Amino acid sequence: MITTFKSDVFNVTNSKFNALALEIFHFQAKNNQVYAKYLEFTHFKPDKIVEIGDIPFLPIELFKTLKVTSSAILENTLFFSSSSTTGQGISHHFVPDIEHYKMALRKSFEYQFGDIERFTFRFLLPSYLEREGSSLVFMAEELVNISKKGGFYLHNMDKLAHDLENDIKNNYEVILLSVSFALMDFAEKFPMDLSKVIVMETGGMKGRRAEIIRNELHSYLKKQLNSDKILSEYGMTELFSQVYSSGDGIFECPPWMKVIVNQTTDPFCREKTGRTGCINIIDLANIDSCCFIATTDLGRVYKNGCFEVLGRYDHSDVRGCNLMID
Repeated sequence: MITTFKSDVFNVTNSKFNALALEIFHFQAKNNQVYAKYLEFTHFKPDKIVEIGDIPFLPIELFKTLKVTSSAILENTLFFSSSSTTGQGISHHFVPDIEHYKMALRKSFEYQFGDIERFTFRFLLPSYLEREGSSLVFMAEELVNISKKGGFYLHNMDKLAHDLENDIKNNYEVILLSVSFALMDFAEKFPMDLSKVIVMETGGMKGRRAEIIRNELHSYLKKQLNSDKILSEYGMTELFSQVYSSGDGIFECPPWMKVIVNQTTDPFCREKTGRTGCINIIDLANIDSCCFIATTDLGRVYKNGCFEVLGRYDHSDVRGCNLMID
């Protein structure tokens, strides 16, 4: 059954999304013990769920305390782990089928940017490279392996600046992807003309700088790097897929993903289009774990299905979540 789903996920169309999501929901409600228990504690009966809007989302906090899986976890199964900058524990996401994960990250990138091989990648990801188990580092390594052009810069910003200047001189198509605090450090130390480079930030300040809103971050980076726009990458340990913005902080999901915003006062009540609420994500690529994730992010979804992220929201007391942890 899982193999069949995996063959369908990346070919799903908008008209077929709801039906496939419901089919996967019923499969995971039976085969994912954590999700099944959560549905039981919150008094949802899977056989009564017949509309996509009625599907409950699993609180992302449960990845910190339980093995969230819909398939057998074999010995030595690869898993990704989150950072613990908030001091609230580390999430683990088990990956029994690494080729499926690679397909998800490749398809996510290609949906937004096209052929991977045409790009040279420059990655400035110090906080991620300095620990094991980062899904972002794995993604970056896979992109470099495919394109065979580019690399990582832990703290050597002088080398990064030199390589970017050389890339520009040779008219290479370049993507510079960096964690936000490191990109600010680089822009401060090396103000330069990156108008011909795709500059992309991901993540927050990781305790290295004071948190600022995305508009302020992008305004500073555009000024320092002479760039018309700064792109963003949105992903997390608990998701197999990634989404990217086109430069205005608005993210567009690939066809196998959908974002639904629920009210901050009621995690089971959907918020109106354009209103701020808690971001819930359907990632059908998460077939081996759980496709229906309630994040701790605040955001808005627009009529065209695109969304923006506005900040973080602590809903660790969601009804049913604490019962599961206890």
